[in-house]
Amino acid sequence: MGENETRDATVLRLVGVSQQYGSGHTAVSALSGIDLDLQRGEMVAVMGASGSGKSTLLAVAGGLQRPTSGEVIVEGEHLSELSPAGTAALRRRSLGFVFQDYNLIPTLTAAENITLPLELDGIGGRAARRAAKDALAGVGLEDRGNAYPDDLSGGQQQRVAIARAVVGGRRLILADEPTGALDTVTGEQVMKLIRSRVDAGAAAILVTHEPRHAAWADRIVFLRDGRIIDESRRERAEDALLAGRA
Repeated sequence: MGENETRDATVLRLVGVSQQYGSGHTAVSALSGIDLDLQRGEMVAVMGASGSGKSTLLAVAGGLQRPTSGEVIVEGEHLSELSPAGTAALRRRSLGFVFQDYNLIPTLTAAENITLPLELDGIGGRAARRAAKDALAGVGLEDRGNAYPDDLSGGQQQRVAIARAVVGGRRLILADEPTGALDTVTGEQVMKLIRSRVDAGAAAILVTHEPRHAAWADRIVFLRDGRIIDESRRERAEDALLAGRA
């Protein structure tokens, strides 16, 4: 693979990323010198104890907060060089977030929840509705576009959230415990859906404490005190999880 192809395949790159809260003797280091690359068609699971830095890593990777030091690069764009408006535009264009509590707007229908970020990015209503319809079909909810979140089950709401995360060709999915509020069967269905989007060419970071969900990933990164202490490829993931490193 040539140099340009390699660069184009890298959706996310974290280079020496650190995140510190406070200063002086009260300073808390949430991330310390994180280096991480994520390629198209790849899912990375991030595991670690509570307070290890998992959610902070996701927030920094998604441009929700700027690191104290280091570089975050999304599809070749250095987030440190973007204005707040530019960062917001990049998030709408390239990033899709999936949260444990779904984060759907209760007064909007499923389809409207999906079209909202597209319309904010200047896409016309007709094109946005067509994209939402296709996204809902992709998660098996083509007949639920007019339903409000309260009329949907937890699993259906999470599928709408995933449709919103990938609509418009977003290539990076950032999922923070997306199955935490779901039963086992529905959680597995959601993981299968995220995996299918990755296999179709997206990239994903999955924060999870569940070994069975981490097993869907191509790599598992283990955090402790804001540092990457170990990393396992798919062929070693099961042994690493059984060893209790999570």
